Amino acid sequence: MKVLLSGNEAIAHGAYVAGVTMATGYPGTPSTEILETIVKYDEIEAAWAPNEKVALEVAIGASLAGSRALVTMKHVGLNVAADPLFTLAYTGVNGGLVIVSADDPGMHSSQNEQDNRNYAKAAKIPMLEPSDSQDAVLLIDEAFNISEIFDTPVILRTTTRVNHSKSLVEVDVERVRKEETYEKNPQKYVMIPAHAKSRREVVENRLNALSEFAEQFRGNRVEWGNRHIGFITSGVSYQYVKEAFPDASVLKLTMTYPLPRKLITDFIEQVEQAIVVEELDPFIEEQIKIWGLSVSGKRFIPAIGELNPDIIRGSLADKEDDALEESEALDIELPGRPPMLCPGCPHRGVLYTLNKLKLVVTGDIGCYTLGVLPPLEAMDTCICMGASIGNATGFQKATGRKDVVAVLGDSTFVHSGITPLIDAVYNRGFTTVIILDNRTTAMTGRQDHPGTGKTLKGYDGPPLDLEMIVRATGIQSVKVIDPYDLKVVKEAIKEETAKDEPSVIIFRRACLLVERPNTKPFMVTGACNGCKACVKLGCPAISWKEKRAQIDPEICSGCEVCVQVCKKDAVVEYAKVDRGAGI
Repeated sequence: MKVLLSGNEAIAHGAYVAGVTMATGYPGTPSTEILETIVKYDEIEAAWAPNEKVALEVAIGASLAGSRALVTMKHVGLNVAADPLFTLAYTGVNGGLVIVSADDPGMHSSQNEQDNRNYAKAAKIPMLEPSDSQDAVLLIDEAFNISEIFDTPVILRTTTRVNHSKSLVEVDVERVRKEETYEKNPQKYVMIPAHAKSRREVVENRLNALSEFAEQFRGNRVEWGNRHIGFITSGVSYQYVKEAFPDASVLKLTMTYPLPRKLITDFIEQVEQAIVVEELDPFIEEQIKIWGLSVSGKRFIPAIGELNPDIIRGSLADKEDDALEESEALDIELPGRPPMLCPGCPHRGVLYTLNKLKLVVTGDIGCYTLGVLPPLEAMDTCICMGASIGNATGFQKATGRKDVVAVLGDSTFVHSGITPLIDAVYNRGFTTVIILDNRTTAMTGRQDHPGTGKTLKGYDGPPLDLEMIVRATGIQSVKVIDPYDLKVVKEAIKEETAKDEPSVIIFRRACLLVERPNTKPFMVTGACNGCKACVKLGCPAISWKEKRAQIDPEICSGCEVCVQVCKKDAVVEYAKVDRGAGI
């Protein structure tokens, strides 16, 4: 049976068929929908973890118990999970363990553009790369088999286009049944130095065995065509090459670490020129050149950003050959769509106030990061999840300035904000930390976390009490405030930043996409004098036309923040105005 699935849906289905028992992760675009799809399978215990390190550690526990386990995260999440990952490469597994690392070339929703193929090489573990949804289903099964045969974790590396694009998939509905057994083996699983030294040799021997396996791996294949130029490629780049040069010879690699040396060598010897097409780093190209083989790659193909068929055509324009037919490019220019906070977003008033107070704002990862854009312009830094508090502490320690605040969300605070808050208190800092608690992990699609009281499976549980957590770190001054009340917001920020001690303000109001209050939309009357105070809020519901502000009642949430900034009382409830009066 064939069905249309996104790459993420295909991975979830493949995990089900492969007999996965435990699936964990932390939401991060473009990987989020994998667990959101897996949760529909009752046979799989699916859960959001507080962060990626915890997710991997939970999966390791399930694997050691004999179950097959899947862990999902975006590329930067693997940085957080790297500590257990490198030791897991030594211990190996019991039940198969696969880590999905979703890279984001082009940084559609990320703060950097790292290439996580380098993690496979650094940890000395195998990596597979699907090029479409059908590949994703097949490679998940292969990954678990490889994991158990070679006693190793396996990384399945995807990219944004594979995760989110849809293609037809031949699906299997029969689920693998695996016996779960556990035998105590501290020499294998307890990595004290004496045990680790012997396991270090195991890692090298395993890598040699995997290199031999890669030569026969069915996912690595040659598609012969015109031999003037032969392309060596993997992942979604394979799709781009096939679209740009449908008649070319192509070596498609789905096992990209370790690479099949003999297969690659034979291919290169049978084409006049070999070109590696890969997104981001010259990972494959460099390895081939280390072997002393003649190949080109980044000499033509960009190392920055996403590739596409047009870029590949353009990059190889001077390599045109009459015998190498190109497909026609599509000349379509899509309209721009700049990111912005939703109408009525509870973060808007806080960011607006921070801008007005001219504070130094060390930011974090979440919807509120959009506050760096005009007109709010209320953020000075954004490094990684949880870095805001440590950044603020360091800034203040170095300068003695008190006009510095750290801003992060509730999910980010749980992910990696608690430990830097402990550090701020322990080392006698005096930073003010603002937690924008919108009761969800909003940026990635409104996933639950320990603070919401709901699990991925939908079970109720005790919500994490942020106030108690904050007080337990040693913070004495803790305020909980409604961010829609701009006067109170401003007073609280001014009061807390004036103190000679660390403090925390929790601005609590649910994301409107999670819990929409029963409010009425507003409109602008003829009293508007064109001061543009409301426009400076950056609300999508507010526009500028004919020298005055206008509010779109179809998307206005009725938050009343614009009412509070208008000095002419020109913003009134839409339902209370006689629109026939011509105002």
